[in-house]
Amino acid sequence: MDSIAIRKRLDELIASHGEDYASLSRRLGRNPTYIQQFVKRGVPRRLSETDRRVLAAHFGIAERLLGGPDEGNSRAVVARPGLVQRADDYVLIPRLAVGASAGSGAEAGDESALAALAFQANWVRSVATGRPEALSVIGVEGDSMLPTLADGDHILVDTDDRERLRDGIYVLRTDDALLVKRLSVNPATRRLAIRSDNDAYPSWDDCDPAGVVVIGRVVWVGRRLN
Repeated sequence: MDSIAIRKRLDELIASHGEDYASLSRRLGRNPTYIQQFVKRGVPRRLSETDRRVLAAHFGIAERLLGGPDEGNSRAVVARPGLVQRADDYVLIPRLAVGASAGSGAEAGDESALAALAFQANWVRSVATGRPEALSVIGVEGDSMLPTLADGDHILVDTDDRERLRDGIYVLRTDDALLVKRLSVNPATRRLAIRSDNDAYPSWDDCDPAGVVVIGRVVWVGRRLN
């Protein structure tokens, strides 16, 4: 595929998703001007296989649209010096257009996928108990879970891990809103305490588990550094 067409397509994707060159460069582990130089000056002349794969997964498009091979060709790539990975060593997890409120409650939204994020398969298996298709990434809204979770953080939610409740952070549904809160389980009564890590917000003790709709357990958090 022509390099100019690839650079134009990437620039359009960045604009349509409200991204910026610097943050996308940092996502690739590159210097902040890397993507801008590629799009505007054609330097480097082509994206590396690793960068192309990460960008395709981030925008939820076929890798061939950024100059990659046709689907079905499983090729080895260098993920970092000394480590060779294959395309099937990664799983794509959707980043949903919903927020979980660390506050008074965020509307659930339509739960459509904004993008797909690539995670190394072995790492996913090490943090989540369920199927990869039961995982999703959503945003945190509000500050009631500070300092553990901050407004704007992205959390990985395992919806297969909601039956065997134990101490941890979970996404809950209340009416038409989503909350992210810390749950603790009374070992004698199996009643729940629902708490905010930020002491400025209320907590609820001795809750009936039957009255709590648990969406899934939070198993990972990622955030942008300012």
